[in-house]
Amino acid sequence: MSKKKKAAEDFRTSIGGQALIEGILMRGPTKQSIVVCTADGLVPKVEEPHFIRERYKILGWPLIRGAVVFIESMVYGVKALTYSASMLPEEEQDQPSKFDKWVEKKVGAEKAEKLLINFAVFLGICLSVGLFVLLPTLLAGFVTDLTESSVLRNLTEGLIRIAIFLLYMYFCTKSSDLRRVFSYHGAEHKAIFCYEKGLPLTVENVRIQSRFHPRCGTSFLFVVMIISILVFSFVSWSNVWIRMGMRILLLPVVMGIAYEINRWAGRHDNWLSAVLSAPGKALQRLTTAEPDDGMIECSIEALKLVIPEEEGLDTW
Repeated sequence: MSKKKKAAEDFRTSIGGQALIEGILMRGPTKQSIVVCTADGLVPKVEEPHFIRERYKILGWPLIRGAVVFIESMVYGVKALTYSASMLPEEEQDQPSKFDKWVEKKVGAEKAEKLLINFAVFLGICLSVGLFVLLPTLLAGFVTDLTESSVLRNLTEGLIRIAIFLLYMYFCTKSSDLRRVFSYHGAEHKAIFCYEKGLPLTVENVRIQSRFHPRCGTSFLFVVMIISILVFSFVSWSNVWIRMGMRILLLPVVMGIAYEINRWAGRHDNWLSAVLSAPGKALQRLTTAEPDDGMIECSIEALKLVIPEEEGLDTW
């Protein structure tokens, strides 16, 4: 095997992405791009995100950075979704609510956008914690009436959490609007795989790649569900309300461990990484779909805009 081919097979990038409304976000080491498909063609936007962990190095340490990366990704993800939605034809855009208009009137359009994005992120986190953390803990509390075994109670809680998560993802696939988002999600994965294999970024090369990527955010969330069973098992309070409080306190720990596992699995190709990635890849059968050529072109454009020069732009 030639050195060049071996290097291509061993290459793993830090580039990640997110599917948007008729578009794709790609985030590289120093910049991120948003490319939206419109009636007039592809509309690109490139910006340099500024992360809080760049100012406070401790927030970038292993096990700490997981929760920080998740929250920052949500903030930039909501901003990108808002931008992509604004590029839709006027008749397809949602009209501002009375609350949106009231906030804009009070603080101005620019500050209103920031406030509403932060509020959306806060609401999203609260709903996620409530649905996937607190609700399973509350439901599992009924097991106390049947047994005093903390092991059985924690296992039941974990299974309920996974079941709720899978049902939530399943019902998301029933939305016709989300189906197109899932196809863009697949295009994003395929383009990154093509880049990691050292192949020219063409529609033909991207199309044949797998849509199941080990570093996917969906995989991360599923690993969180599994790790939570192990971490929460060390907290065995019989009082359900104390358990719920401890779950919230331990959530950053769970996310930190899950992030490191997901990151490691995405950068290695061996039997262990395959085992760790398998559940998340299986779940991606729900959250990704095969893209059309237009979606692939969108993913290629978004990826090209964030490829660092030192990683070999001359390949393309």
